Amino acid sequence: MPIIVNLDVMMAKRKVRSKDLADQLGITEANLSILKTGKAKAIRFTTLEAICKALDCQPGDLLEFRE
Repeated sequence: MPIIVNLDVMMAKRKVRSKDLADQLGITEANLSILKTGKAKAIRFTTLEAICKALDCQPGDLLEFRE
């Protein structure tokens, strides 16, 4: 898949645990794990916005395109 999800990297930089972020976003840890591993087929802009607010980052910090 050419879209790489760097959510786990950003979480490590911010020292945020999965449980804490999931609670803050109002989603399950299982759904957060699906996002982190890049297995999600889509992400809602509202979820992306909430992640960016929680981690104080930009969408480009979380998503990357590679050939």
